[in-house]
Amino acid sequence: MDCFVIFLHFLIFTLCTLVKSQSSLCRSSCGEIQINYPFGIDDGCGSPNYRNILVCSEPNRLELRTPSGRYLIRRIDYSDPHILVTDQSMWNCQDGSRFRQPRPFSLDTSIHFSLSPQNDYLFFNCSEKDVIVEPKPIFCERFPDRCDSTCDSASYLCRHLPECGHVFDGRTSCCSYYPKATESLRLMLKYCDTYTSVYWRNLGVNQPYNTAPEYGIRIDFDIPVTTRCLQCQDGRAGVWYFRKVKGAKPVTHGVQTNENRLF
Repeated sequence: MDCFVIFLHFLIFTLCTLVKSQSSLCRSSCGEIQINYPFGIDDGCGSPNYRNILVCSEPNRLELRTPSGRYLIRRIDYSDPHILVTDQSMWNCQDGSRFRQPRPFSLDTSIHFSLSPQNDYLFFNCSEKDVIVEPKPIFCERFPDRCDSTCDSASYLCRHLPECGHVFDGRTSCCSYYPKATESLRLMLKYCDTYTSVYWRNLGVNQPYNTAPEYGIRIDFDIPVTTRCLQCQDGRAGVWYFRKVKGAKPVTHGVQTNENRLF
């Protein structure tokens, strides 16, 4: 009996030591950006659904890895789940009329990411032989079956470029279009000089002016948590991330630390 008690104490001590050593491997921030569940920047941390998606490089630069490249992350919001990234190849105010060839932005369709409908895409100097560049309200009234295919030359953002003022001369054209797939974006860039993305940031104030345009790409994400899976949390050691669920019992793998990982 004494041997069993000694063995049990030894086993508990070993497990606690293992959990503690694993816990120290899960960083909770990269620079000023908090890394909470479902994300992780270290092996064995975060949800497997988002494994190897975020990269924290020196000096504390957090990037999102996608099939089209790596993009600087400016903000992660967990209450309204989204990531805001910057694409350095896109046009910005400092470029003025000096256009450079951008790379089409794309997401991995197997990841629980989606481009937010709050994004607007502005295209510059599109060939009107290949792209329908028209004021959208008038065009849609005349051709309702082709409404989604027009690039809106009457866009509010084209007339009020955020943070820019009047940076274009009269020879530069602008229109707004929302590509529904990566291929349609590639096709637009084949016939346009460049593009940029603007998303509508929530200011947290009452109507009517509760949003403001800001450059960047908003990417929405899911937090894969259910009420039953919340029971996997271990208040002493951290939060276990989930590999799969069988019935009502979560099957877990790995340890994720920090009290704010799940809540």
